[in-house]
This record gives sequence, C-alpha cells and structure tokens, in this order.
Amino acid sequence: MPELPEVETVANGVDARVRGQRIVSVWTSGKPQTFKSPETEIVDTLTGTRIDRVRRVGKSIVMDLARGKARSHAQFLVHLGMTGRLLVSQPGVPLPPHTHAVLSLADHRELRFVDPRRFGRLSVVTEAGGYTGPGVEPTTVTAGDFAKLFKGRKLAIKAALLNQSILHGVGNIYADESLFRAGIRPRKQAGKLTRAELLRLHTALQQVLAHAIKLGGSSVSDYVDADGIRGFFQLEHKVYGRAGEECKDCATPLKKIIVGGRTTVYCPKCQR
Repeated sequence: MPELPEVETVANGVDARVRGQRIVSVWTSGKPQTFKSPETEIVDTLTGTRIDRVRRVGKSIVMDLARGKARSHAQFLVHLGMTGRLLVSQPGVPLPPHTHAVLSLADHRELRFVDPRRFGRLSVVTEAGGYTGPGVEPTTVTAGDFAKLFKGRKLAIKAALLNQSILHGVGNIYADESLFRAGIRPRKQAGKLTRAELLRLHTALQQVLAHAIKLGGSSVSDYVDADGIRGFFQLEHKVYGRAGEECKDCATPLKKIIVGGRTTVYCPKCQR
C-alpha cells in the first residue's frame, strides 16, 4: 500500500499538471466499494469547479476545489489503497482496465483513477475546515512534540509508528527503515524509550521520508507516479523486504518478526 512518500509524489505530480484547471465533467464506474461518498454527490460536487491545489494529508490525496472566483470548502479525497493510481492522460489514450473515475478537464486532458483491486476510496468533503487527517503530520512535527506522542504508551514502537491516530502517513516500509537508522528494536515499548532514542528516531524518520520523497517513493508492487513512472527508494532499503540477507552495515543476517500484525525486519546487532 502506498505510504507517505508515494502519496506525496503522486499528489505533487498531479498538482503540477492540473492545478488551475476546471473540471468540465465527471464519469464514475458504478463499482460501489470504490466510493465512500455517493457517486452522484461526487459528480455534483466536482463538476464545474476549479482545481485550486492538490496535496497530501496523511495517506490521502486532497484536491482543494474552487467555484468561480471564490474558494469553496469542497475537497475531493483520493485514497490509493493497495493498487490505486491517479494518471493524467490525453483523451485519445485508451482507458486502462479497472478505471473507476475520469475527470474531464477544460484543456481536454483527463485525470483518471485506476484501481484493479478496488481497495482505494474516493469521497468528497464539504464541511468548513476540510480534511485534516487522523493524526500528527510526521514531516513537520517538532522533536519535542514527537517525543510527547509516545509518552506512557505500552505499544511496541513499531506498532506505535503505524498507528495512524498518532502519526498519519507512516507505514511498514518507513517504520522499519527509520527504526534501523535510529538503532532501535521494533518491539521496544514506545513509552519506555529514552529521550535520546526518541530524538534519534525523529531525525531518522524525517530524513528517511524526505529522501524517499526526493526519489519518488518505493516501488515494491504496483506503485507508480502521475506519469506512470516507478519510484527509486526501494534501492535504498536497508531492512525492509530483506529478511535473511546480510545487514548492509554490519553483515549480520537480518531477522523477520511480526509486530502489531505486520511483518517486520530488523538487524539484531545494529538495533538494540
């Protein structure tokens, strides 16, 4: 499932291509599990609006909409799920199989949502204040506020990082990679980490996320950006997906365990 860097990459790519465009019409596929909001509400909310901005909030892509000269409260939310893609295409390009929404733009291009497995979700938000996400934004949280998030928590630190009500956007890849770089065992209780450990983890997490965004995310399954291009951060993975292989730093075989129901890989020597 795309995590923060992948969603950020897609959102930035779509924003660069469609910001300022007016949505002339909207087509939806009628596949009910794709839509959190009624399809008629999505069509009515989007049609005739201008795309003011496309950005990421947590693991969701948020399209801020404007109507006329005034900015509206309406937003179009896209959650990519496991296999969802947002692609900007010319209308003459054949629709890929499993296309579930097409936004026709004033310049005659199309913004298409394609999702073979249909775990992605499309919805609209019309309330004032808009969508803010379930937890704290990990790329901007201060070190002090980051440390406070885990105070007294009995969860394993890996499970705490994956808890979207604490930090939104971090998933399995970047939790494993950040814990490795911070030298912390994934099963350590979050509330018992020292301040020094939490500060190392804060630094590691922000550095990993920033570098992954720069490289266009990790393409470990179906993920591609708005142009259909794969990311490159998977080439930088130190532990994720490498169970049984040698640690790149110390040559110790990497171990695989389950934490919070998720496969977790770590180095028993580098992480303590």
